[in-house]
This record gives sequence, structure tokens and C-alpha cells, in this order.
Amino acid sequence: MSSVSAAFASPIKHNSAFRSRRAINWLTLGVTYAVMYMGRYNLSMVNKKLSDTYGWDKTQIGAIITAALTIYGVSAIFNGPIADKIGGRRAMLIGAGGSVVFNFLFGLGAYMGFLGTGEVLIAYLATVWSINMYFQSYSALALIKVNAGWFHVSERGVFSAIFGSMIQSGRALIFFVGAALVAVLPWQWVFFVPSALVAVMFFMTYKFVHNGPDDVGLPALDVQDASSGDKEKISVKYVLKKILTNPVTLTIAAAEFCTGFVRHGFEQWFPRYMQEAQGMKLESAIFQKGAGGVVIAGIVGAFFAGTISDWAFKGRRTPVAFLGYAAQILSLAVIWLSPSMELVILAFIVNSFAISVVHSMLSGTASMDFGGKKAAGTAAGIFDGMQYIGGSFVGIGMGSLIQKFGWGAWGPSMIGFSVIGAVLMLTLWNARPKASSGH
Repeated sequence: MSSVSAAFASPIKHNSAFRSRRAINWLTLGVTYAVMYMGRYNLSMVNKKLSDTYGWDKTQIGAIITAALTIYGVSAIFNGPIADKIGGRRAMLIGAGGSVVFNFLFGLGAYMGFLGTGEVLIAYLATVWSINMYFQSYSALALIKVNAGWFHVSERGVFSAIFGSMIQSGRALIFFVGAALVAVLPWQWVFFVPSALVAVMFFMTYKFVHNGPDDVGLPALDVQDASSGDKEKISVKYVLKKILTNPVTLTIAAAEFCTGFVRHGFEQWFPRYMQEAQGMKLESAIFQKGAGGVVIAGIVGAFFAGTISDWAFKGRRTPVAFLGYAAQILSLAVIWLSPSMELVILAFIVNSFAISVVHSMLSGTASMDFGGKKAAGTAAGIFDGMQYIGGSFVGIGMGSLIQKFGWGAWGPSMIGFSVIGAVLMLTLWNARPKASSGH
């Protein structure tokens, strides 16, 4: 029996000191990630407000989205090797610190009104939001880098469920808290509040998070991933070679481009769709219930994916991602074709479930498995970066499409990308990480 197969033959047992310290580490890091997520998707909550306040059309709003997502995607690819070199803890502190500053500056520029309402303000907001997204790009890869040292390969499907739940908690914060802020305060506060929350978690991360068990006096964990048995020192050359010479990681990166188009096409425009196409207010009971369903479905999707990946598919991530892409295709078809608002809301909920399944498996788990503990940051950066580069096309591109053809074009514009992602996962049906033979 191979070492990887043996790793899945029996559950990993940890002593109470390890479990307690890992829980503190993970909870602190996870909450930091969640509030940073709030400081990333708050823009979607004021998409329509920007148009109402300044008279900008969807293409102009899309320009801010495209600039920011492009910067995130490119930065994540380059910041992955940096996180592998400096460690996930330090990378998360860099990301959180920048997010505090640039969320505040975005809200301040919009609040003070000293830049007018035209192209100068658009350029300022696009620049500030892009810099925020540069720092945000450290968050997922830093989190994955840290947890690659704390979770054995046989536990990582369940870890992906926790990872996915933290994403959804960030979405919940922005859907509910953000909607309340927009309703009762000047809408710019949807940027000030996340800035303050991230500042608190910056301090908590500094105090409680460590890169691995050996940093707190516990034995190092042999995680049995693609880095196991590899004696080569971590360097940019090492981590890039580990990722860029592996056809599995390159195929996952291509699939994540498709994921990004669907995920961000949904998340960046969903609140505005509900306002314009369905005539709802963000603070209305039906929007809040629908948003609650979207968040809960995302959490369920992450736990579903993690559980069946570890136990039904014995650590294979790609079959589960295929199921997620298939569910996306079905739900997007309903959004496109159904005249019923109730069915559309149900399709939104299913789509959130499906996106969470794919994201938790590929960005959350496959990056650790196929990058290995040593190159997890680089793998996460490439996977997450490709996802955001795919997402960058939903800014100007999707904004222009909706501006010209209306909301009827929104759903079908995403379906083809889900089909491509599903086909790519079929080609990797039996893929698992292989431990190195050493150097």
C-alpha cells in the first residue's frame, strides 16, 4: 500500500494539546479571513448606490470591478511564492493591514466628495479599491499556507468545509450588516465598519496565529502531501517548479478561471439584480431571507464537499468539484429561463451551494494537496489568482452586456464556463497528490 493510500486507511489521532492549539490558531485565522472577506465584497452592496449617487452606468461601475479583480488575480499569483517564503502568518498580517487602510480610504474619498462626481472620482475609487484587492490577495493563500502545516492530508476535506464556512460567514456579514448599514447610515460606512473589524483581527492574528505546531513547541506534523519526503529548501524556483511542471495543477488553474467567471459574475451583480430585476430593497425581508438561504447553502456546500471528498472519494477532490460544476449549470439555466421569482431565488441558493463546493475543493484543498506544505501558498495563489482573473471579465464585460441587453443576458453568460470546468474535472477524476521521493 502506498504512503498516500495508507494515510487514508485510518484516521489521524492528535493529542489534546495539539487539538487545542490548532483550534485557537484556526479560529483566529478564520475570523480574520471572514472579516477581510467583508472588506472585499462590500462593494457589491453599493453597486447600485454608486450609480444612484453619481449617475454612473453599469459599464463604469464594471470598470472599478474589473480593475480590482485583475489586480487581485495577478497579485495572488505573484504573492503565493512570497507567502511560501515568509510564512502564512506574516502574509496574513500584510494583507490585513493593507485592507484596513484602503477600505477606509475608499469610504473617505466617497464620503468627503472632494474629488467631484466624474472621471477623477472613478479613477480614485478604482485605484484605491485595486490596492485594497492587492492586499486582500494575501488572505486566502496565507490562510491555506498556515493550515497546510496543521492539517494532515486525510483531514483536509473537512478543513475545506471550515474554510468554506468562514467564506460564507464573511458573506453573511456583508449581506446582513452591510444591508443594515446602507439602510440606516450613509452608504460609505459599509467601508468604514469592515476597516475597523479587520484592524481588531490584525491584532488577534499577531497575538495568536503561528505557522506550524513546531513554532509553539509541539512536534512537527508529517502531513503526507506532495511535499512529504522532499528535502529541498523553499525558494521561488522550488515552489514554481513544484506547481508549473505538474499537469494536474495547471488543469485546476484553468478550471479556476472558469470558476471565477461564474462566482464573481454571481456575487458582484447579485444584489443589484435583486434590486433592479426583482424590484427588491436590500433591507426587505424577502431579500434578507434569500441572502440567508444563499449563505446557509454555501456553508452546507462546503461541508458536503469536504465530507464526501474525504470519505466517499478517499481524498480525491476533483470528482466533487465536477458535481459542483454540474449543479451550477442547472441553477444558471433556471435563472435564465424561469419566469418565477421563487424558482429564481431557489436557483440562487443552489448556485451558492455549487460555487462553494467547487471553491472549497480547488482553492481550499487541492492547493494544499498538490502544492504540498512547502508550496501551498504558491498553489493557492495560482488557483485563486486564476479565479480572480476569470472574475475580472465580469466587471466591464458583464456590466456592458447587462447595460445593452438587460438582465436576461446575465444567467446564460455564465453557463459555458461551468461546462468547461466540469469537463476539465472529468479529465482529473482519479488525481491524488504523490509524495516526493526526496532529493
